Amino acid sequence: MKKLLFLTTLLFYIYNINAQENGSFYGGLESNSQWLQTDEGINFLAPEDQFRANNYLLLNYNLGKFTAGVQYESYLPSALLGYDPIFDNNNNVATYYFNYKDEKIDVTGGYFYEQFGSGLILRSWEDRQLGLNNAMKGLNIKFNATEDLSFKAVFGKQRYGFEESEGTIQGIDADLSLSGALNIESVDVQMGLSYVGRNQNTNGNEALPTNVGAYGGRLDFIIDNFYAGVEAIIKDPDAIANEGQLASNKLYDGTALQVNAGYAKKGIGFNATFRRLENFSFFSDRLAEGNIFNQQVINYVPGLTKQQDYLLTNIYVYNPQPRLIIESFDQRAGEVGTQFDLFYSFKKGSSLGGKYGTKLAMNFSYWGGLDAEYNIENRWYKAKFIGSGKQLFRDINLEVKKKWSKNWSSVFTYQNVLIDKGIVEGGPLGNSSILANIGVIESTRRFENGKALRLVAQHLWSEDDRKNWAAAVVEYNFSTSFAIYAADNWNYGGLNEIHYYSLGGSYSKGNTRLGINYGRQRGGLICIGGVCRFVPENTGLSANLTVAF
Repeated sequence: MKKLLFLTTLLFYIYNINAQENGSFYGGLESNSQWLQTDEGINFLAPEDQFRANNYLLLNYNLGKFTAGVQYESYLPSALLGYDPIFDNNNNVATYYFNYKDEKIDVTGGYFYEQFGSGLILRSWEDRQLGLNNAMKGLNIKFNATEDLSFKAVFGKQRYGFEESEGTIQGIDADLSLSGALNIESVDVQMGLSYVGRNQNTNGNEALPTNVGAYGGRLDFIIDNFYAGVEAIIKDPDAIANEGQLASNKLYDGTALQVNAGYAKKGIGFNATFRRLENFSFFSDRLAEGNIFNQQVINYVPGLTKQQDYLLTNIYVYNPQPRLIIESFDQRAGEVGTQFDLFYSFKKGSSLGGKYGTKLAMNFSYWGGLDAEYNIENRWYKAKFIGSGKQLFRDINLEVKKKWSKNWSSVFTYQNVLIDKGIVEGGPLGNSSILANIGVIESTRRFENGKALRLVAQHLWSEDDRKNWAAAVVEYNFSTSFAIYAADNWNYGGLNEIHYYSLGGSYSKGNTRLGINYGRQRGGLICIGGVCRFVPENTGLSANLTVAF
């Protein structure tokens, strides 16, 4: 609390002194809370802390080239379900920073967020819905040497709850525009090089390395409507861990390769991605590997699949598998796969386009475990580059967006998904596969003065897991500020028929928004931007308040 008072006082002091120099004060408040209730229908027993809340207060002040900020967080009496228990019953200053920026240099001291390239080698970022904030505490320097050459350098420790990681992270990144440097106008070519290292005490274990580094390079180019890029990374030999314990003292290196290519012009576009990860988990604490709360992750490894928007299409989602595990109960070395997107717009006035046009989007993704040989007794493995490893996930989906009139539009979605049950439940891979077909019809009717009615009907067919599901959503907007909804997610094909119902609404005025929801939460993975967290089934009242100023 003393830290918060000191930093807040300092911000207001700077603001008062420099108000005449047109400084600006800005920030935001976000509060997410829930009141949990026992529900025998889903075998949920409310915990002792029935009321839980995650609260965030962000204050910033900018004056010319200087910016300072502080974020205070409160998790009282406990954090929301599915968040790391390290946050429970805690409140304090979580992050703070001081920044100077001009045309040549950008320097931040304190906590900061940074990304090298696509983030495959380094990304520090915050997502409150995922309970993820791996900000680094230290020094971040960005330097524009020329119009075509820029550098980034980072040094510090990663945030872990309200504490810091055991390891110290240092890194440097360079971006060069080859087109600009060589005066090439017909092609836009960008090149990047990165290094990220972790330094951590071995606590007397001479078999462990003090320093573990990752080295990467990337190349991207654009020619007219075509673009492509490749990024490759190698990681020094490091120990592997599981649930806070070293699996052995043996060391294993890691690799990552990602290739993207695409084409886009008016009315048509496609994008293809290939990625191969072998033992490519990277944490600021070697013992953090295997944690389920996205804590102390150095790099960004999202699931490269279509990010779904509906209740039923979000039941079977893919969680990336970059880890190396050599145990009697589970063996895996990483993942390899691809994703392909195709977009096409039928012209207005054509037979399929109609008066207002029709948009088509198709997505295909396939991910499998690396084909590898394992010697469990000697903790040895050898993986092929691709091979024919276990199928983990396959998704084929089609989406058609059709506008019938100025005020009426629809979206039709079909998905065929096949997934390894271990990914859904977080257990060993290769136990059994789940095949499901999902259909969705969404229609929106707009009226005057911001009024709108949205209807969604969904169905999932499956002979596996929990069998069939049906879902419906009704949402009505009284204005652009006030909306209510009702939804039901009905699992009628399993051993027990269960309704995961919810009722709620939201109201916005100016920069303030309040949302309230009551109902049942279906347990499982919730993914945002390809990163997932597990949420247990629960019932209760939840509220979200956001204020920007």
